Amino acid sequence: MSRTSRPSAPRTLLATAVAVAATASLAACGAPGDSDKGGGSDSGPIKIAVVNARSGQLSSLGDWEYKGAKLAVDEWNKKGGIDGRRIQIKSFDDQGDPTTGTNLARKISSEDYIAMIGTAESAVTIAMAPILKQEGIPNITSGQSDGLVAVKSEFLFLNGPTSTTYDSTLADHLVRAKGYKKIAMITNNGSFGTGEHDAFTKAVKDLGVTPVTDQVVTTDQKDFSAALTKIRAQKPEVIFIGSEEVEAGLIVKQARDLGITAPFAGAAPQGTPVFVETAGKEAAEGTIVSSPYLSNDVSPATQKFAAAYKAAYGEDAELHGAKAYDGTSILLTALKNSGVATGKKLADAIRATEYDGLLGQFRYGPDGVGITKTSIGVIKSGVLVEQK
Repeated sequence: MSRTSRPSAPRTLLATAVAVAATASLAACGAPGDSDKGGGSDSGPIKIAVVNARSGQLSSLGDWEYKGAKLAVDEWNKKGGIDGRRIQIKSFDDQGDPTTGTNLARKISSEDYIAMIGTAESAVTIAMAPILKQEGIPNITSGQSDGLVAVKSEFLFLNGPTSTTYDSTLADHLVRAKGYKKIAMITNNGSFGTGEHDAFTKAVKDLGVTPVTDQVVTTDQKDFSAALTKIRAQKPEVIFIGSEEVEAGLIVKQARDLGITAPFAGAAPQGTPVFVETAGKEAAEGTIVSSPYLSNDVSPATQKFAAAYKAAYGEDAELHGAKAYDGTSILLTALKNSGVATGKKLADAIRATEYDGLLGQFRYGPDGVGITKTSIGVIKSGVLVEQK
């Protein structure tokens, strides 16, 4: 057979099959969000994943978040769901670990979840973001790190303010309203603590104040005596704390044991029951908190939410449950308005949703941030109340 002879029929069929497979492969690698998840089909349940730490030191966050999300979903399901379809949520434990989070991102995609609520830990959300973007899964997170905005994903949305908002509001109150000049800082080296450190440092320096000491601890540290002894030596008027609930509580408890009487100030974690319980009611007294959700009694909407939360779970609602409730409500509203769209169409519908929630008015910009305001509260008798 000469070199110019025509290929045999089997070889022709093989070449055709390879070409078809290659075309299919290219189609599968289209723009993020092009694929249609099974949860977005015309029938069956609408599947939404709730991802948060359900074990370990951050498990209280995961518990609050899941309860807030579930309450919103239960209310919608009682009214018939969306277009007659039931909304189905499932909780996934990321253990507060970015690697576990990335594995869960692949899992929820393979199981046809069309959207995700969570996580409360910014580092985990940031790790998951590229996979969720590629798979076209919109994510409404409770994280607050400015690093979430830096990801620049059109599929990532925040259900609360960023650290810049929390800490600029707090710094303004401490420096301008209270007149504090001697401010000490203690933060941890995790994603939350680092974000808080950078945002608060910039905010107070913009107001002409340089912290008298800046102590950084680790996320798994239990003994803070060395850092607190250095803070005590500076005799600060107030101490900014950038750490999650349990660690922050331990820091405050140990500070009081060392004779430090200055008030502490911080963001969302210091407004939670876990912080107060860990620190002790007496030690936590007077802690100043920047938060978009100070009390269950600030409006008829928060009172209704708090009553429903109490009836469902037998405990008082707080910020993280309210954030997840708002975020889930925004997602469900977008799903209804879009006819249960998926991928980029759903992300666009979330961005277009204007929602008056428990935390305030949500109006999303291109950066995925929908709310940019907090208020100042203070811990009194173990409860966060509005600063008068």
